Amino acid sequence: MTQNGDHHAPDGLKTRGTVIVVPGRGETRATYARFGSRLAHDAYRVRVVDLPAAGPAFLDALARRLSEAVAGIAAEYPDGLPRPLVLVGADLGAAGLAALLATAAPTAVWWPQAAVLAGLPGNGSRAGGRWEDELDVRTHCPTHRGDLTGDAAVERGALAGPVPQDLLDTAYASTAGIPRLLLAGDADPLADRDAIARAARTLPRARLAVVRGAHHDVLNDLQHRSVAGGAAPDPGTGRPLRWPPAWRTRGAPACRHCRCRGPGGGR
Repeated sequence: MTQNGDHHAPDGLKTRGTVIVVPGRGETRATYARFGSRLAHDAYRVRVVDLPAAGPAFLDALARRLSEAVAGIAAEYPDGLPRPLVLVGADLGAAGLAALLATAAPTAVWWPQAAVLAGLPGNGSRAGGRWEDELDVRTHCPTHRGDLTGDAAVERGALAGPVPQDLLDTAYASTAGIPRLLLAGDADPLADRDAIARAARTLPRARLAVVRGAHHDVLNDLQHRSVAGGAAPDPGTGRPLRWPPAWRTRGAPACRHCRCRGPGGGR
């Protein structure tokens, strides 16, 4: 049976590439069911892995999970892993991917053709208070708020914990030359947008997209449909797909009342 972290291209369509998603603090595989389903509808093979526990072995555990995900998906296809391979991380998952790209060798089995880093946390970023307060930091999308609240496996209060400083230092110091899309919501109170902007300028092949009105869970906020469309990999180059110029300055449009029912039936 398909796990809620696995999403397949429709039958009869050639798989255009592979996307592996690493969640953020407190999130589960189910958190990215909508995001994964939308990309899968566009003929990408998507797998959401579990976020390792924070600690000294965090990066090693994350690298193992990426390697296992790549090997598992490659075994499904006679010609091996459908490429390009794009790694997508959110919050702590984004910081972990950035740190791995800064420290691992390009010969790693999980080494991608591109990466999407969404909601990179800033130094000392944390959110306390009640669950409703944490939801306000995460998203204003009613569907996503309901999904988080209804998922018993979601760790409430997870955003109150700090991201390790050494991990953030390594993440923001990365200079690996793969294409990257850095996603930040302009209403995200946990983001250090100055640090993200500096990273985008420093990295040789990076693009920064600040999404108007989006909060910390920028992949799952009101703008989720447009954001998913911009995060998909281009089969020819491996880079995240074209981010329309208007979005870079004005932000991705929100789905009206979060009831969009376009391709893939995404909510």
